[in-house]
Amino acid sequence: MDTETRQITVAVHAPDPITTAGLASQLGTQQGIDIRDWEQRAETDVLVFAAEWLTPETVLWLRRLAAEDGKPVVLVVSQISEAELVPAIECRVVAVLPRSATTGERLAHAVRAAATGGGVLPPSLLGELLKHVERLQREVLDPMGVNTAGLTTREIDVLRLMAEGKDTVEIAGELSYSERSVKHIIQGITGRLKLKNRPHAVAYAVRAGVI
Repeated sequence: MDTETRQITVAVHAPDPITTAGLASQLGTQQGIDIRDWEQRAETDVLVFAAEWLTPETVLWLRRLAAEDGKPVVLVVSQISEAELVPAIECRVVAVLPRSATTGERLAHAVRAAATGGGVLPPSLLGELLKHVERLQREVLDPMGVNTAGLTTREIDVLRLMAEGKDTVEIAGELSYSERSVKHIIQGITGRLKLKNRPHAVAYAVRAGVI
């Protein structure tokens, strides 16, 4: 069922009871959103977490939530720097809203995006994130022959041929590898990335945009 019509369950946490109640009230008036108590967060679809700043204590909180439930987080924050964005994203934060500009509609939009695997970032932060990814690729991954999907050039070549329907023998012949090498490469991909089988590996590469 589409997230625009089904109920999305949300738990809200803020530094003080008034802010918590305010955010819950804003969300509670939006169609298709069901507010649950914070203690019920393990049973919800999305977490809304409010903070003044992204302090080390806040990051620790978010890291614990990511380890505890793995739910997508909408972060409502008064101020966040570009340097703080990456640690937040590593803690399952998929949307960031400036506290001063957070309305019920914007908050609901972010929650719906989070529930469907999307995200919402202010344009300035999105630009900085893209710069960070480009810098990571250029300075760290390229020298190692790896991309942001965690795949080497050789692995991508094998996956591309797999996607074309070629079997191990055909892949080995086209790339001038031994059959054993091809099998080893495929086993390395599925094992390292915890993929179930060859079709799953191909699907992963397609979603990552590398083939």
